[in-house]
Amino acid sequence: MSSGIIEDLSTFLDILKKEFELLEIDAQVDPHLEIAEIHRRVIARGGPALLFSNVMNSEFPVITNLFGTKRRMELAFGQRPQQFVKDLVRAAETLMPPSLEKLWSMRSMIFAGMKMGMKTVKSGPILEVHKAPPKLMELPLLTSWHSDGGPFVTLPLVYTEHPDSRGHNLGMYRIQRYDDTTTGIHWQIHKGGGYHYHAAEQRNEALPLTLYIGGPPALMLAAIAPLPENIPELVLASLLLGKKLEMVKNPHGGHPLVAQAEFAFTGIVPPHVRHPEGPFGDHYGYNSLQHDYPVFQAQHMYHRKNAVYPATVVGRPRQEDFFIGDFLQDLLSPLFPLVMSSVRQLKTFGEAGFHCLAAARVMDRYPREAFAAGLRILGEGQLSLTKFLILTDGDIDVENFAALWQHVLARVNWERDLFVFANVSQDTLDYTGPSVNKGSKAMLMGLGKDTCRQLPERFNGSLPDSLSLPKVFLPGTLVVQGPGYEAEPDLARKTAEWQGLGDWPVVILVDDSKAATLSTQEFLWTFFTRFEPAADIHGAKESVVRYHVGLKPPIVFDCRMKPWYTDILEVDPMTKHKVDARIKEILPQKWR
Repeated sequence: MSSGIIEDLSTFLDILKKEFELLEIDAQVDPHLEIAEIHRRVIARGGPALLFSNVMNSEFPVITNLFGTKRRMELAFGQRPQQFVKDLVRAAETLMPPSLEKLWSMRSMIFAGMKMGMKTVKSGPILEVHKAPPKLMELPLLTSWHSDGGPFVTLPLVYTEHPDSRGHNLGMYRIQRYDDTTTGIHWQIHKGGGYHYHAAEQRNEALPLTLYIGGPPALMLAAIAPLPENIPELVLASLLLGKKLEMVKNPHGGHPLVAQAEFAFTGIVPPHVRHPEGPFGDHYGYNSLQHDYPVFQAQHMYHRKNAVYPATVVGRPRQEDFFIGDFLQDLLSPLFPLVMSSVRQLKTFGEAGFHCLAAARVMDRYPREAFAAGLRILGEGQLSLTKFLILTDGDIDVENFAALWQHVLARVNWERDLFVFANVSQDTLDYTGPSVNKGSKAMLMGLGKDTCRQLPERFNGSLPDSLSLPKVFLPGTLVVQGPGYEAEPDLARKTAEWQGLGDWPVVILVDDSKAATLSTQEFLWTFFTRFEPAADIHGAKESVVRYHVGLKPPIVFDCRMKPWYTDILEVDPMTKHKVDARIKEILPQKWR
């Protein structure tokens, strides 16, 4: 485990090499589809980071899978950030009123806090090479899926500042390369960079932008972290780094530059200019479609003399982003009770792309305190993109989905404890709603010590003729297979009304019940990425009391693929054949 400061990417690569967590690949590889397929095979086997030193049509090596295991996350950051966050929480809970004794007990946290922030230095590696106009075509950008609209920067670090000097944002917004000097920029809703651009566009002004690629691992993680809008990402980067983040003056004007970055591109995003961006195989495991997005016009390019190009590959969970997301949750979770006082534990599930499913253990000391806590979660930063939120006040670890789900099913009152919020914003990448960015959310509560039902564990009932292959994945949850949605769009409603389902509280209707129940990973992915709450939840009976819709079990979730859903990501046959033919010269046996 690393305990020192990793101030740049090359230092981290040296550590990975010493720890036998880095595989160097000398065979020539193609950034168009081939590298991505090699990466996917290795990460599926829990393999090492991959350094491709001989990349077609580029002088720059490519590194992927930097963070694709829990161990590599530990090597990158150790325990120092977690300890600081824990100390911060302890200080917030115990420091007031202050005293010399209390301050002395917190001295390690105070000294660590003094190291956080930015520091200007005279020079840095990022200034070693400068090109104007820039040459984006020289970079080995990956095309990960055959359906992608082109090559993308898959670990982009996009830095912007609010035009009113109200802080900065460092975010990971995907970048599609168009040519040497222009890219698309996928600013999703509810994200800081998008806010900055909106403010500049209202003034009819261009927004200055700096695109970093590579740098200290701390910089990459800070860009992904789901921080509240008023917490600066560069401060978090310095916390993860363990020292002040070094910045250098840009000799050509504009934002100061991160001294230890691998690449930096500076330029502007002009107002009222849009260009088709995508398609792109995204982290939900589906193909996101082409839409119009703003355009980044790069004016200057900076990079180290021996720069290494970092990339990742996203797609059907679990990919590298799963491990990054879990680390960030572990790091930031102690802060949740400070920000949201009724929330004791919070988990978003990477198995379903994070935004599709979240769960929380909350307090319910007075009527509907849990409901208020749920609304607080759904109003907090990126958590506002959550589609399905499960709440309990029970003494249970919400990270254990199987235990959580059974606990909630045994206690939920379906006439009272399911709330569906229709016609609200939805994650841009979630196509289950009626249109892009529009859809619904749901909140399900299972509260109290007493259960209200015994969960069945064996299916002895009957199914409508259209259904087959019933499988009990968890007590109380029956997974059944039906014909495609286009053939029988009303099947979920008819299933809920079927008398032969007995006392089953939940039925999941899928296209393939065997595939959906292979593992918890497959169950969560199939279940929560393929339904929209306002359209796909059905009960045996419905009632409306005081404008609240109550349901009578069985509750049927229609998780079949719908005609308007985008395609599931699959490796195309030509790429598979190409990699199969070369795999022996590229990878050792254990990682093929």
